[in-house]
Amino acid sequence: MNIDCTPTRSLRAHPERRVIDIIDQTRLPHALHWVRVSTLDEAAHAIRAMLVRGAPLIGATAAYGLAIALGDEASDAQLQSATLALWQTRPTAVNLHWALTRMSDHLSPLPPAERCAAAWVEAEAIAEEDVAQNLAIGQHGLALLRQLPWRSAQTLEVMTHCNAGWLATVDGGTALAPIYAAHDAGLPVHVWVSETRPRNQGLLTAWELAHHGVPHTLIADNAAGILMHKGRVDVVITGADRISANGDVANKVGTYLKALACADNGIPFYVAAPRSTIDFDLPDGAQIEIEARDGDEFRRVHGLDDHGVPSVLQQLPAGEAVANPAFDVTPARLVTALITERGCCTASASGLLGLYPEQARD
Repeated sequence: MNIDCTPTRSLRAHPERRVIDIIDQTRLPHALHWVRVSTLDEAAHAIRAMLVRGAPLIGATAAYGLAIALGDEASDAQLQSATLALWQTRPTAVNLHWALTRMSDHLSPLPPAERCAAAWVEAEAIAEEDVAQNLAIGQHGLALLRQLPWRSAQTLEVMTHCNAGWLATVDGGTALAPIYAAHDAGLPVHVWVSETRPRNQGLLTAWELAHHGVPHTLIADNAAGILMHKGRVDVVITGADRISANGDVANKVGTYLKALACADNGIPFYVAAPRSTIDFDLPDGAQIEIEARDGDEFRRVHGLDDHGVPSVLQQLPAGEAVANPAFDVTPARLVTALITERGCCTASASGLLGLYPEQARD
């Protein structure tokens, strides 16, 4: 994707130096700051503290983190302990576990002396596959957008939630991929971006849309319903952190409310995600573990003061009881369609198996 006409990816690998560079997304949208990751602990911290976020990017970062961890020692014990350390950083996003399982399955049969080099090659394969899959998601989603009726004669009005753009992936994005494809194809599109409190990932969506030149408007999360009711929204597209085998979708908290509002107002609700986000081993969304984040994410607000200096505002007393679930689950019945790299399908077991028949159980 582009930052002011400069092609940019969210992760840069340097296998010759056994390090990666990532964008510290906790400093966006105020500053674009790159961080070097050269140890297992730094990779785990980057995922846990949300310097990187978004299911596909978390998976790719974990894969590279494992490659970094094997640089000095690649014994069975090191492979297992490094995998476990990364596995425990975030519980909900299945891409993390998918990537680590793939890396471990690939590396375990190899002699320790061959594992480090092989790990860098496999991590790169995961990253490049993510880019290719997101490009395909964009084209499949664009085909859906072209078929939609517009409530406005001039512009296709799209709403999204959280950030599922190129910042949440290695490149291209998931939910934003069809939007970028539409914009780049000359389709007039405008995006309603919900702020997505308390982490405000919607600000990242607004930041990357602005730098790519896509028209958009940032809104408070609770303004979504009235915009739909007033006929200002043609379609809602979100990403996902995990999709169960029956089509239930776990995504950033607040997604479920948007799906309910779509159902009440007759608006299509699409979810865009690659194969690595689909958990065919999980029967339904009721079994998805919902991450509980630190309450201080809710008690404190980060931003810039009047002098442009990064600051933290304490909006609640330190002892105030708060609940901070990071995700919610949208039932499959509220999802109009899933958009994957293989095409679009209904949010159902039969729909998913139609795209991924190799996942059928005997």
